[in-house]
Amino acid sequence: MASQIKRPALKAVVIGVSAGGFKALHRILPMFRRDFELPVMVVQHRRADLESYLVESLNDRCQMSVKEPLDKTKIESGTIYIAPGGYHLLVEKDIADGCLYFALSVDPPVCYCRPSIDVLFESAAEVFGPSLLGVILTGANFDGSNGIKKIKSLGGITIAENPETAEVDYMPSYAIRTNAVDHIMNLDEIPCFIETIMKRVDGESE
Repeated sequence: MASQIKRPALKAVVIGVSAGGFKALHRILPMFRRDFELPVMVVQHRRADLESYLVESLNDRCQMSVKEPLDKTKIESGTIYIAPGGYHLLVEKDIADGCLYFALSVDPPVCYCRPSIDVLFESAAEVFGPSLLGVILTGANFDGSNGIKKIKSLGGITIAENPETAEVDYMPSYAIRTNAVDHIMNLDEIPCFIETIMKRVDGESE
């Protein structure tokens, strides 16, 4: 008999993507419905001087609002946040009032990248713990693998795009090799699966 596990409700989704990401994000993010209740935080590897049209392009296609956060931007539900090029994106919590907000950093690149997926995933895992869901999509390096391990170690849910159908399979493959990925699925399956997870009541068996 499956054990009864009480999982806390999800409070945030983080997504990491690199090579092949422009197409992947334009495919997956419009699938999130307008009434999706969680913040979705995305790192797409990009330089500060390139792809400035990414947010505008996604806003034209997505049902949810898409924003590029500034330093100290308050995190709001029902919004997709895209990490600015050239900055690490971190999640922080104000100890005084409990509000969640973003911090931008120009610390050295991680896995040769700034923004780094690991930086976002690890900081979000520290704040959200088991209420976080992390997703690794197409990409050409191993950024995100440490972040996936951090999310899993703190009780969160982890997903990797199926390497066989990803445009570039390296990044999801590296994530899967950590043995910290709960689910492997095709790109189009991910949004529906996340909505299913959100509808689960505490105490459902897994």
